[in-house]
This record gives sequence, structure tokens and C-alpha cells, in this order.
Amino acid sequence: PSPSSFQPNGASEAALRCEIEELKRKDLALDQEIAQLLSEGYSLEELEKHISLLHEYNEIKDAGQMLLGKLAVIRGVTTKQLYPEYDLELSD
Repeated sequence: PSPSSFQPNGASEAALRCEIEELKRKDLALDQEIAQLLSEGYSLEELEKHISLLHEYNEIKDAGQMLLGKLAVIRGVTTKQLYPEYDLELSD
């Protein structure tokens, strides 16, 4: 059992209520951002495609970072030291 399972019901209920309120705020902010993008002429399909492409990009980038990390360990250098060798920017 986790330490939080020993908290009185009121404490865990209060934490859950705070978390729910925070998620509601984030949901509202995202709805507002979507509405703004729609008002600028973007379509939902276009936004969904863009989000899908961002997810794909992040997965590929994560795989690349993992490979660079493993290569750095094998060579006994830092990942940062490999960036120039592969023409990568530190901001990549």
C-alpha cells in the first residue's frame, strides 16, 4: 500500500477535487485554443492531422535520443558530444 492510502478520506478526497478542478481548467483552456484556431480558418481534421504528426515526430525523436544515448555510453562520451558528429543542434 502506498503512503497516500493511509490518509484520511477527507485528505484524499480534497486532493482529488483539486485535481478535477485543474483538469477542468486545462480542458477549458484547450477548448478556447481550439475555438481560436477554428476562428483562424483551421479545420478540425487539419488540427487532428497536425496533432497526429506531432505525436509521430516526438516518437521518432525519442527513438533517436535513445539511440544517441546508447551510442554515447558505448563510446564513453556524453550525448552532447555526439551532436556535432551528426550535424545536430543542441536545440534539436
